[in-house]
Amino acid sequence: VQLQASGGGLVQAGGSLRLSCAASGLTFSSYVMGWFRQAPGKEREFVAAISWSGGSRNNADFVKDRFAISRDNSKNTVYLQMNILKPEDTAVYYCAARYKDDSAYSYWGQGTQVTVSS
Repeated sequence: VQLQASGGGLVQAGGSLRLSCAASGLTFSSYVMGWFRQAPGKEREFVAAISWSGGSRNNADFVKDRFAISRDNSKNTVYLQMNILKPEDTAVYYCAARYKDDSAYSYWGQGTQVTVSS
Protein backbone atom coordinates (compact mmCIF):
# COMPACT_ATOMS: atom_id res chain seq x y z
CA VAL A 1 0.00 0.00 0.00
CA GLN A 2 1.23 3.45 -0.88
CA LEU A 3 -0.20 6.85 -0.06
CA GLN A 4 1.45 9.69 -1.96
CA ALA A 5 0.67 13.16 -0.65
CA SER A 6 1.38 16.26 -2.72
CA GLY A 7 0.37 19.87 -3.10
CA GLY A 8 2.12 21.46 -0.16
CA GLY A 9 4.19 24.59 -0.43
CA LEU A 10 4.76 28.12 0.77
CA VAL A 11 1.79 30.47 0.79
CA GLN A 12 0.99 33.82 2.36
CA ALA A 13 -1.57 34.12 5.12
CA GLY A 14 -5.05 34.25 3.67
CA GLY A 15 -4.06 32.12 0.70
CA SER A 16 -5.15 28.69 -0.39
CA LEU A 17 -3.64 25.30 -1.13
CA ARG A 18 -5.09 22.03 -2.32
CA LEU A 19 -3.47 18.86 -1.05
CA SER A 20 -3.87 15.56 -2.85
CA CYS A 21 -3.21 12.03 -1.72
CA ALA A 22 -3.08 9.28 -4.31
CA ALA A 23 -3.55 5.76 -2.97
CA SER A 24 -2.46 2.49 -4.50
CA GLY A 25 -2.37 -1.13 -3.42
CA LEU A 26 -5.69 -1.08 -1.58
CA THR A 27 -9.40 -1.12 -2.34
CA PHE A 28 -9.70 2.62 -1.96
CA SER A 29 -13.48 2.75 -1.75
CA SER A 30 -13.38 0.51 1.34
CA TYR A 31 -11.28 2.92 3.36
CA VAL A 32 -12.01 5.96 5.42
CA MET A 33 -9.44 8.58 4.47
CA GLY A 34 -8.07 11.16 6.82
CA TRP A 35 -5.73 14.12 6.94
CA PHE A 36 -3.51 14.83 9.93
CA ARG A 37 -0.83 17.40 10.56
CA GLN A 38 2.20 17.84 12.75
CA ALA A 39 3.76 21.19 13.49
CA PRO A 40 7.34 21.51 14.75
CA GLY A 41 7.54 20.59 18.42
CA LYS A 42 3.93 19.49 18.56
CA GLU A 43 2.10 16.19 18.42
CA ARG A 44 0.34 15.03 15.33
CA GLU A 45 -3.29 16.15 15.26
CA PHE A 46 -6.40 15.20 13.34
CA VAL A 47 -7.56 17.57 10.62
CA ALA A 48 -10.40 15.91 8.72
CA ALA A 49 -11.76 12.56 7.58
CA ILE A 50 -14.17 11.35 4.95
CA SER A 51 -16.11 8.10 4.78
CA TRP A 52 -15.45 5.52 2.09
CA SER A 53 -18.46 6.69 0.08
CA GLY A 54 -17.73 10.37 0.62
CA GLY A 55 -21.12 10.87 2.20
CA SER A 56 -19.87 11.67 5.67
CA ARG A 57 -17.17 14.07 6.82
CA ASN A 58 -15.62 14.90 10.14
CA ASN A 59 -13.52 17.99 10.79
CA ALA A 60 -11.40 19.23 13.65
CA ASP A 61 -12.78 22.28 15.39
CA PHE A 62 -10.01 24.53 14.11
CA VAL A 63 -10.96 23.71 10.50
CA LYS A 64 -14.37 25.40 10.77
CA ASP A 65 -15.30 26.49 7.23
CA ARG A 66 -11.74 26.97 6.01
CA PHE A 67 -10.84 23.42 4.96
CA ALA A 68 -12.81 20.89 2.95
CA ILE A 69 -12.01 17.21 2.50
CA SER A 70 -13.23 15.35 -0.57
CA ARG A 71 -12.44 12.18 -2.48
CA ASP A 72 -12.66 10.75 -5.96
CA ASN A 73 -12.93 7.00 -5.76
CA SER A 74 -12.50 6.68 -9.52
CA LYS A 75 -9.03 8.22 -9.11
CA ASN A 76 -8.15 6.65 -5.74
CA THR A 77 -7.45 10.15 -4.48
CA VAL A 78 -8.43 12.20 -1.47
CA TYR A 79 -8.12 15.98 -1.36
CA LEU A 80 -7.88 18.69 1.25
CA GLN A 81 -8.82 22.15 0.06
CA MET A 82 -7.40 24.67 2.49
CA ASN A 83 -8.55 28.29 2.36
CA ILE A 84 -7.88 31.35 4.50
CA LEU A 85 -4.63 29.80 5.65
CA LYS A 86 -3.04 31.08 8.83
CA PRO A 87 0.57 30.90 10.04
CA GLU A 88 -0.56 28.43 12.69
CA ASP A 89 -1.56 26.04 9.89
CA THR A 90 2.13 25.56 9.15
CA ALA A 91 2.86 21.84 9.50
CA VAL A 92 3.60 18.64 7.68
CA TYR A 93 0.30 17.24 6.45
CA TYR A 94 -0.20 13.51 6.26
CA CYS A 95 -2.92 11.45 4.65
CA ALA A 96 -3.97 8.16 6.17
CA ALA A 97 -6.28 5.25 5.43
CA ARG A 98 -8.51 3.37 7.87
CA TYR A 99 -10.41 0.28 6.81
CA LYS A 100 -14.18 0.80 7.23
CA ASP A 101 -15.02 0.39 10.94
CA ASP A 102 -11.49 -0.18 12.19
CA SER A 103 -10.52 2.06 15.09
CA ALA A 104 -7.05 2.94 13.89
CA TYR A 105 -5.51 4.18 10.66
CA SER A 106 -3.51 1.41 9.06
CA TYR A 107 -1.62 3.24 6.37
CA TRP A 108 0.12 6.61 6.28
CA GLY A 109 1.58 8.76 3.56
CA GLN A 110 4.97 10.43 3.70
CA GLY A 111 3.65 13.93 4.37
CA THR A 112 3.75 17.20 2.51
CA GLN A 113 5.03 20.46 4.00
CA VAL A 114 2.70 23.44 4.23
CA THR A 115 4.25 26.74 5.27
CA VAL A 116 2.13 29.83 5.75
CA SER A 117 3.95 33.13 6.04
CA SER A 118 2.53 36.13 7.87
